Amino acid sequence: MTTRRALAYVWASPTTLLGLAAGVACGATWQVRDGVLEASGAGVARGFEWLAPQRGIVAMTLGHVVLGRDAAALDDTRDHERVHVAQCERWGAAFVPAYLAASAIAWARGGDAYRDNPFERAAWTQAPVPAGLAAASPSIDAPA
Repeated sequence: MTTRRALAYVWASPTTLLGLAAGVACGATWQVRDGVLEASGAGVARGFEWLAPQRGIVAMTLGHVVLGRDAAALDDTRDHERVHVAQCERWGAAFVPAYLAASAIAWARGGDAYRDNPFERAAWTQAPVPAGLAAASPSIDAPA
């Protein structure tokens, strides 16, 4: 592992700790893919429903942890969620507050907190997910 790569893990570690705590709290099943911990299971799915009822969350990235409803969701969203991993590596501990602020601003402007969030627009532009999940995708006019 290069020094730069190690520093990316350290920089994102506060957010990664949130992901680890969420996965443990949900009783997730864990796997490692390309240096990212992936956690899935029924507890994660219940957690998503509790967090955002009727939003249909299938996966979420917190640092170097990707939480998914199940293994298939992790497979289907892997490239998209890796864009968020890279965002976490850039933003470090500020990622979650910045993401939430971007959602709040989008919503305050009359948009959708998810579809109009610049972090999501960038991820959908760089790595769209399969058609079955595309109903949640933003309409992309230009890269964010």
